[in-house]
Amino acid sequence: MIGRLILAHPEASRRIGGALLLTLVAVALYSLGISSAWIGKLVPASQGLLADNPSSGKALSAAVVAIVIAINWKLLHLLKRKYQIIAVWLELFALLMVFFHSFDLSFTFIAKKIGFLITQGVTTTLFISAISIVIATAIALAGAIAKLSRNGVIYGLATFYTSLFRGLPLLMQIYIIYLGLPQVGYVIGAIPAGILALSLCYGAYMTEIFRAGIESISRGQSEGATALGLSPSQTMGLVILPQAMRVIIPPTGNQFIAMLKDSSLVSVVGVWEIMYLARTQGQTEFRHIEMLITASMIYWILSIGLEFLQSRIEERFGRFNVR
Repeated sequence: MIGRLILAHPEASRRIGGALLLTLVAVALYSLGISSAWIGKLVPASQGLLADNPSSGKALSAAVVAIVIAINWKLLHLLKRKYQIIAVWLELFALLMVFFHSFDLSFTFIAKKIGFLITQGVTTTLFISAISIVIATAIALAGAIAKLSRNGVIYGLATFYTSLFRGLPLLMQIYIIYLGLPQVGYVIGAIPAGILALSLCYGAYMTEIFRAGIESISRGQSEGATALGLSPSQTMGLVILPQAMRVIIPPTGNQFIAMLKDSSLVSVVGVWEIMYLARTQGQTEFRHIEMLITASMIYWILSIGLEFLQSRIEERFGRFNVR
């Protein structure tokens, strides 16, 4: 019955649906405890009334914000798609900055510390991440080929490795490598321990990505390469992998971004990367939130750089597959 009414009166149904959605947004904002203080700042004469009627003030604030969201939604739809994306990013970034500004941050302190955070912390983080990414990729490729092997010993080694390092928390792996290896007579530094832990952990995850990508290529491709006289290694390197990369790259790019952020965990063993410096520099003047927000923004910028690089690589391999 409702479906028939919607089909018979589409315009009225759309307006009713919009009003219902607007009401739900206002109710959600009220339930979250939205403040009406901003109304008092905009209209000073209303401060006394709002203080005497806090529930009404919250309801008014929720309704006004919901209406502003609805108007903004309508205005955005007047733009072309390209400008819609730009406008949404600018609006959300502005809201994020307003949110951070509400913390009463000391921008003088941030300006004083950010140089050292970038020169020392970013350099160390990128160094650890870059080496870990290369090693993890090599491990993943070898592990994927091993999991596709008909040899039971090789297959058993690969499955045990992926099960172990996907099953243990990364933080635990860092502790085991850094504190456990000296127990058997091999002393390892903090940075090599972090690189090894990240490489082994993400190599295990990426092994499954590479395996799935390789298996996504039809068997006819390898059979055709064999018929042309190519060896198994030539078939894998020249025929299978170039086609599988279109499937492998998107999830692998996500793993690289996750690895970049998880490199912050190596700070527990004293590596001077971004998170370690953010904590220690913030302690000097009890400005922890300033340094943590700054570190978060640096990680975000680095992640955007990786996302851009990933999109360019995907575009390249997409063109290759089209040809």
